[in-house]
Amino acid sequence: MKRRIVYIIICTFCCLMWFGCGDRPGKFTVTGIVAGADDQMIYLENVGLTAVEPVDSAKLNGSGEFTFKVSSPRYPEFYRLRMNSQFINLSIDSVETVSFTADYKTFATSYQVEGSASCLAIKEIALAQLDANQAIHRIRKDFDAHLISDSIYSAQMLEAIENYKEIARNHIYSSPMSAEAYFALFQQIDGLLFFDPYDKIDSRAYGAIATSYNHLYPESPRARQLYNLTLQALKVIRSQRTVSLDSIETNEVDFLEVELPDIRGEKIKLSDAAKDRVTILNFTSYRMEWSPELNALLHRVDSAFRDRGVEIYQVSLDSDVHYWKNIVSNLRWTCVHDPQTAYSQAAAMYNVKQLPALFLLNRKGILVKRIDRLDNLAEEVRQLL
Repeated sequence: MKRRIVYIIICTFCCLMWFGCGDRPGKFTVTGIVAGADDQMIYLENVGLTAVEPVDSAKLNGSGEFTFKVSSPRYPEFYRLRMNSQFINLSIDSVETVSFTADYKTFATSYQVEGSASCLAIKEIALAQLDANQAIHRIRKDFDAHLISDSIYSAQMLEAIENYKEIARNHIYSSPMSAEAYFALFQQIDGLLFFDPYDKIDSRAYGAIATSYNHLYPESPRARQLYNLTLQALKVIRSQRTVSLDSIETNEVDFLEVELPDIRGEKIKLSDAAKDRVTILNFTSYRMEWSPELNALLHRVDSAFRDRGVEIYQVSLDSDVHYWKNIVSNLRWTCVHDPQTAYSQAAAMYNVKQLPALFLLNRKGILVKRIDRLDNLAEEVRQLL
């Protein structure tokens, strides 16, 4: 009798394990239908911290159906469905199935999503970003055509930005631990963040999400990067803390990491290039007319201070990779290229508003100075040394 009871218990346990795990292979599923997309390619891409990486692809037939099964990320992560230059953004944080229905012509704007409240929220945020983008470009066009005055231009620009930020704040402050809050925080217009981490008001949004992510996902690269950004920004603006950051071990904070490919295609980390060295971080474009003069200045600084422990980490945002390679083949400092060009997440992380942008990091990797006047660069470096 006892053997029979034990046998039943074991069988029951095995059945429970079978039904609980048999359909959970550690993968998430993205499925859907795109009407009017016969013979078109659809791509699933991972939107990482420093780059967008291909994950899977499919060629659509007459039915427009597609299915992607991908290993689930360890932490909440962002992906996008791409058809030509149209994108649908989505977030994944577990073994789940998300379904999309769309039309090929309006793929990025009029799709339907089921199975994920987070993806629904991201759709609202993405559409708000698109509205702001279109409004800002329309305002600039009117201003360039002398149809509106300077004051009206400024007022309309601020209104367009605020319209986006109002929607974004609803997600950020109602659910700061969510993927959609993180997504809303880092949306951009022409490569610039809507929420400025160096602004006293906007820094509260960064602090709210950073605190939540650090609590829920302390080992996540996004959590660490976000916290580093928040703390660095608070130091730069020297403002009073508006959020509780007591859970942060400030002596363990690293600098804001950048990892991009060099001329050989090898990814170079800023942390490796700048280890124990005073570092000039430069975001640039070699196509601009001021580029030769800037590189000549950097060459003089490099020649004067390299032996004293100074490193230059130069990030190109050029879209023409071949042109970039031709230029940097003659430069002896660290030169990397960001394939996201004007939409560079690395540049956004440092809140680059215009090019060239130069920053000074001390030997511990702490951002200590944004260089506003290039003629002061050598003296600023000398003071850090």
